[in-house]
Amino acid sequence: MIKKCKIKCIIVAAAILLCGCGKDTEDVNSPIIEQQILVTRDETITKDEKQDQQTVNEEETENTGNIESEEPEILVFRDVFGEEYETAINPDIPSNPFNNDKFIHEGDILRYDDEGYDCKLGIDVSHHQGNIDWKSVKAQGYDFAILRIGYRGYGKEGTLNRDQTFEENYESARAAGLSVGVYFFAQAVSEEEAAEEAEFVLGILNGRDLELPVVYDPESILDDEARTDDVSGEQFTKNTKEFCRLIKEAGYVPMIYSNMLWEAFELDLEQLSDIDIWYADYEDVPQTPYDFDFWQYSNTGKVAGVSGEVDLDIWLKPRNE
Repeated sequence: MIKKCKIKCIIVAAAILLCGCGKDTEDVNSPIIEQQILVTRDETITKDEKQDQQTVNEEETENTGNIESEEPEILVFRDVFGEEYETAINPDIPSNPFNNDKFIHEGDILRYDDEGYDCKLGIDVSHHQGNIDWKSVKAQGYDFAILRIGYRGYGKEGTLNRDQTFEENYESARAAGLSVGVYFFAQAVSEEEAAEEAEFVLGILNGRDLELPVVYDPESILDDEARTDDVSGEQFTKNTKEFCRLIKEAGYVPMIYSNMLWEAFELDLEQLSDIDIWYADYEDVPQTPYDFDFWQYSNTGKVAGVSGEVDLDIWLKPRNE
């Protein structure tokens, strides 16, 4: 899977909420605020009543001032190249529930030392990993695999393509005892194309069983021109919603592949809060302030049975679910 992401937007000012949550322009014919008219018994307002009203007005002004003066919490994060960014944290998005002190790295193996979670390790692969010995992968302690099922070319034509090794990986990984999910590398520029991508995936699955979600992976292309270069974050969000809607209607569980750049500057997670996240971040701890279920914590893993480097993932599943 291509991990590198290209920033196509100027970093928003810290006071603005993430992901297209700006205010709409007010209607020029907005209602006129009615003037307040004080009506009293016998046309008289006592000194005490005036003082009480003044106290109420002062309290209202103070409360309003507090609301307006609240500054959003700012997150500083780094991309895979070490470049730093700032973004305002959206308090309306479900927050990251994990304690960073409980993530323990032992070489390529990652543990989350919390009795409230069942944690499983996995890998995600495509035809780039070639032939895989899935029995050896299972013997190394990896319990799941997320397989690329297909992709849309990022050239102008944007053809839909099946991953050359999907069928073999699907059959062999499940036969070795691993739970399986799939991902689609998306390059849709419209909701109509996102629907095409969903139907393409569903056609390949053809009703077959999956233990894990169907993941929508809308990535940017770093080192070449791509058909999605001018797609806005708003449109990416619409595309993602459409793909996931169709996947859910077909009886599968949808999921979104994302990283901190996409969560800060592209996808509107507030609109996507009902869809689980597969989060990619190669720092020692996840930088996201938002909730996720799977964490792709390395793209340079070494696993017996896989030639070369491979992506490593952890599934953090609450035990009360």
